[in-house]
Amino acid sequence: MGDLEELEEKIGYKFKERSLLKRALTHSSFSGGKNNGSNERLEFLGDSVLQLTVSMYLFTNMTSEPEGGLTKLRASIVCENSLCNFAKKIDLGSYLYLGKGEEQTGGRERRSILADAFEALIAAVYLDGGTEAAQKLIMAFMPSIDALRSGKVSLGDYKTILQEIIQQNPEEHVTYEVKENDGKRHNKLFYADVLLNGQVIGSGSGQSKKEAEQAAAKEAVKLMGYEKD
Repeated sequence: MGDLEELEEKIGYKFKERSLLKRALTHSSFSGGKNNGSNERLEFLGDSVLQLTVSMYLFTNMTSEPEGGLTKLRASIVCENSLCNFAKKIDLGSYLYLGKGEEQTGGRERRSILADAFEALIAAVYLDGGTEAAQKLIMAFMPSIDALRSGKVSLGDYKTILQEIIQQNPEEHVTYEVKENDGKRHNKLFYADVLLNGQVIGSGSGQSKKEAEQAAAKEAVKLMGYEKD
């Protein structure tokens, strides 16, 4: 496990209450599944701080972008894929407190764990140093406005983007249906439909269930006018 002072140097922030940092790095498997000792509540708060910071950043700097475009960009920045990449930039996985089982099954590299820990880290900085300190941490990982305007930011996680769009209307819900072809084991192909309130809004295929679902979500996002060719 890495040294906490080393992590503080990487993020450019020194904690007054080191216990907050330790809690942000503590997975529920280490705390016996009890969220009062893990980073789960911090993750909840960190997500809100992240969403607001990114929204303000885009709103202030992307003045000619319509609401739909801003929603798409925000979703691409705050999705699990992006947060995991942010965490890897500071090798956050090496600082985590994990239970033995999670440690042995590759928890330090698990995308969901890294993404959640990064959000918890944001919350810890926010509680220890306030809004400005948390925003400074977030901004260190933000894509440049030039990159956003040029479209060089990889969207990638279309399922997250679609969910962000749909969440604007709480009464609507998205589900996925996946089927497998009858090909040989080395040539299997999966087909997926994404449904909005039971109606198909996108279809796709891939060599795994996840790939097929992402392809279906990408088509849905494009058909809804949030994706440019």
